[in-house]
Amino acid sequence: MRLSALQKVLWGLAAIAIVGFVWLQGSTRNEQRADDPAFRADFELTDHQGMVQTDEDFAGRWMLVFFGFANCPDVCPTTLAEVAAVMDALGSDAAKVQPLFISIDPERDTPEQLAEFVPAFDANIIGLTGTADQIKRTSETFRVYFEKIEEAASPDGYTMGHSSQLFLFDPQGGYVGAWVYGTPAEEILADLKAQMSI
Repeated sequence: MRLSALQKVLWGLAAIAIVGFVWLQGSTRNEQRADDPAFRADFELTDHQGMVQTDEDFAGRWMLVFFGFANCPDVCPTTLAEVAAVMDALGSDAAKVQPLFISIDPERDTPEQLAEFVPAFDANIIGLTGTADQIKRTSETFRVYFEKIEEAASPDGYTMGHSSQLFLFDPQGGYVGAWVYGTPAEEILADLKAQMSI
């Protein structure tokens, strides 16, 4: 019985710790948005048609932004498929939203490579790449992590580890929120529509 009571206490403490952690995470996110207006979409990159694009080119539209790479085996294709489903379900409102795929693998992801990869999911998605320095600066602006990982079985002997959230920015380029990897298209769509109606 003592062990059972101890287990109950430990489970109770674990539950309190989880609730506290979730609350802290939400509180931190809100503080970042309220106290850090500098977290804005900010980039100058080359799109998959060879044109230089900046965040200002998409002013007036909501932006769905995802960082990834064309040789990604699962996370990136899955997320882009979800984005494509969202764009399709938006109907006429799709014109108000610009999905962007920003490569974290400039060594392989040339505009030509992205031109083969990105439109296969949805014609409205724009693939963006740049120099290693441009990608580094952009990732720092968006606060995303990425690293090159040696892996003999992957193309060119390496793969990329990276953050996998899908960002939402408002028509003024301000950060609204993000969805974790695996969020269903239906949930993203509902959240996006709710934001667009505010």
